[in-house]
This record gives sequence, C-alpha cells and structure tokens, in this order.
Amino acid sequence: MFKRNLILAAVTLALSGPALAQDAELAKIREEIKQMKDTYEKRIQTLEKRLSEAEAKAGKAESTASKAETTATKAEQSAANAETATAAAASARSGENAFNPAASLILQGTYARTSQDPNNYRINGFVPSGGDVGPPKRSFGLGETELAFASNIDPYFRGIAIASLAPEGGVDVEEAYFQTLALPQGFSVKGGRFFSGLGYLNEQHQHAWDFQDAPLAYKAFLGNQLRQDGVQLKWIAPTDLLIELGAELSSGSQFPGSDRNKNGVGGSALLAHLGGDIGDSTAWRTGVSYLKTSPSGRSYQDTDALGGVVTNSFTGSAKLWVADAVLKWSPHGNSTYNNFKLQGEYFRSSQDGSLTYNDTAGSAVFGQVTGPFGATQSGWYAQSVWQFYPAWRVGYRYDRLNYGSINNGIVANGLGPSAANFPLLASYSPTRNSVMLDWSPTEFSRIRLQFASDKSRLGLTDNQMLVQYIYSLGAHGAHKF
Repeated sequence: MFKRNLILAAVTLALSGPALAQDAELAKIREEIKQMKDTYEKRIQTLEKRLSEAEAKAGKAESTASKAETTATKAEQSAANAETATAAAASARSGENAFNPAASLILQGTYARTSQDPNNYRINGFVPSGGDVGPPKRSFGLGETELAFASNIDPYFRGIAIASLAPEGGVDVEEAYFQTLALPQGFSVKGGRFFSGLGYLNEQHQHAWDFQDAPLAYKAFLGNQLRQDGVQLKWIAPTDLLIELGAELSSGSQFPGSDRNKNGVGGSALLAHLGGDIGDSTAWRTGVSYLKTSPSGRSYQDTDALGGVVTNSFTGSAKLWVADAVLKWSPHGNSTYNNFKLQGEYFRSSQDGSLTYNDTAGSAVFGQVTGPFGATQSGWYAQSVWQFYPAWRVGYRYDRLNYGSINNGIVANGLGPSAANFPLLASYSPTRNSVMLDWSPTEFSRIRLQFASDKSRLGLTDNQMLVQYIYSLGAHGAHKF
C-alpha cells in the first residue's frame, strides 16, 4: 500500500514539473510586458507633455505674430497719416497763411507837466547828439507805439522785425535782424539792424525801462540808444558762471558816429559780461564795453554871440567806454510778491579830430573856421527799484554828467570865434533826480507816475511830472535780465 502511494506521488510530481516551469515562464513574460508597458506609458506621457508645451508655445508665437502684425499695421497707418499731415503742412506752407509769426503791439502815452519848455531842451556842456532826448510834450500825448513780428525761419535762423510808430506820424524801423539758432559751442550771430549790446540798458526796449526816459549819460553819449546796422557775434562759455563775449561791426552811422557814405566798417564794439547767482535769492551781472566810431562831418546847430544860427561839424574819432552792473534780489527767486533791483552804469567818452564853425547862414561874422578839437568827458547813473507789494513798485534814480575837459582849437588860437560863440559847450556838469511809482495789475499793463528835477540846462531847473501808460498786446517775448 505504501509502495503504491509512493509510486503515485512520483508520477504526479513528474507530471506537474513541466506545468510549474511553464507557469514561472509565463509570469516572467507577463512581468516583462508590464514593465515595458509602464516604460512606454511614461515615455508617451513625456511626449504628450512636450507636445502640449510645444502647442502652447506655438499659440503664443502665433499671438505675438498677430500682435506684431497689428502693430506693424498701426505703424504703417501712422506713417500714412504722418505723410498725409506732412503733405497738408507743405500745402499750407505754400498758401497765403504760410507765414504766421508771433505779433505784438505796445501802446504808450503820457500826460506831462514841465516848468521849462520841452522844445528848448538841451544838455549844456556836451555836443548835442541829434536824438529826441527831451521830455515828452506838455499835456496829453502819445508815446512810441511798437509793432513787432518774430518767428523761427527754419531750424537755423530766427527773424525779428520791430517798427516804431511816431506820435506825429511816420514809421521807423527800430530793429530788423536775423539771428542764428544752431551754431555750435555757444556762438550766435545777429545781422541787420539791432540795439547794440553796449552796456546794460541799451539792448532793452523803451517800454521795458524802469523809468519813462533814458539816463542823462545815454542821452548825451548815445542819443538815447545806440542802434547798429551791421553784424554781431556773441559767445557764451559752457560754465555755471555766465561768461559772455561779443563783437560788433557796423556802418557807424548813428551818434557818436555819422553817415560817412563810404565803403567798409564805420564803427566797431567789443562786449564782455559776467554774471551768476549768490544763493537762491540773488543774481548779478557786470560788464565792460568799448565802442569806436569815425564820424565825418557830424553836425549840430548852435548860436553865435549875436544869436545867429551856427552849424558846427566834427570829423575825427569818437571812443566810448561803458562799465555796467546790476544786482537783483527776490526771496528764493520768486519775484511775484517782493523784489529789488540795483543797477548803474559809468560812461567815459573821448573825441579827437577837428571842429568846423560855420555861421555863413547866420550873422556871417566869422564865416567858416576850422580848428583842432578834443574832448574827454564822463557820466554815470545809479538807480534802485523796490517792489514792496504785488504789482506795486517804487524807484529812485540819480544822474550826473561830468564836463571833464574840452580843447577847442578855434577858441584857443584867439583868431576866430570866442567861447561865447559856442554856448552849448560852456563848462557845465548836469544832474538830475527822479522818483517813480508804478502799478502793474498784470504783466501786460503798467501805469507809472514819475517826478524829476532836471538840471540839464545851464542855470535852469526843470521840474517834471508825468503819468505814463504802457499796454502790451499779443505774444511778446521775455525781457532781458
């Protein structure tokens, strides 16, 4: 029995061995398949992720391309619009309204009361300048009306024309010049007719002055104001401190020169100015200028000892030195409420040449006589203006001319007219005191009250009172410092 069971177990084991081996082989194959499946699934997931990222990037690129295309379209449209605008501007420039400069008009007038006749005004001791240097006419009267046009011509030049309309009628070209805009290294050129850069006050227009009239030194040595027909070169240094140098060449036709009717240069000037700030409330500028002219036959009228009309004329050289200084103060640079200005100029004139005395049209006592003539004279003024309240200012100015020395060869040789035949050149040093009060409700209007005690005439004091109005219409450029 036992043996039979043993045989059956052996047979069963022999039969089940191959089956077990086959099951192990299948399990191994299944495991390999499962591993391969897992590996491929991971790879597929990786590929799907990469595909998704690539599609996303492609979408963004497409969107960017679309935006770029839109931007390009807009740019193209803008370019087209700009081209259209340019064409329209070009068309406008070719039309009647192409030239559209800034225009302004200055209206001035006075009411004057004087103790001496303005028609007999003179500055004794000094050769008359020939300019309209006297006080305004008595009672009501118009002042100078100024009409100005200014515009940039192109990127390189600017043009300015200013006409002065006289109260009695007539038009005078006060200034008409071009000015460069694009010269390098701080250089600029001005050409045409312009107020010289001599001194401080000379470049300013009359309506910008702090007093109704010019100082005595300007009247005696420049005939109120020096205009040049010529060219001016200026250079401003690239520094924090203002350093301005300049030179002018002109026809020299205005006093102290004369119209020589010759080729070449009749007058020249050299200019130098320094300026800067002291803290944040004070600014200053100072300078020195030199003018040289060569007058020929520069004439003026005088009277002889018998009261006859005499015409004297000077030929030679005339030189003028001017030193100027100005100081301005306003709290922290804000001049709206309070500000103070102190300014002054010193003039020294020298003339050397010959003087011709001609009374042939008068009493004809001496006829025509010529002799050497030389003069060295000086003058100065100092003034201060205080804005004590918004729109209200008060000011004081003192003027003085120093006779200096005059060498009149006609009188010195004793062979012709005596000093009595040259009353305007009698030894005398004029002075004047002026006070003013003005109200400027806006930057476009000003009303001024001014009193002056003027001792320009030998032995006479002219007490002057005047009321002045100044109105500015249109686009007017800023005034100089």
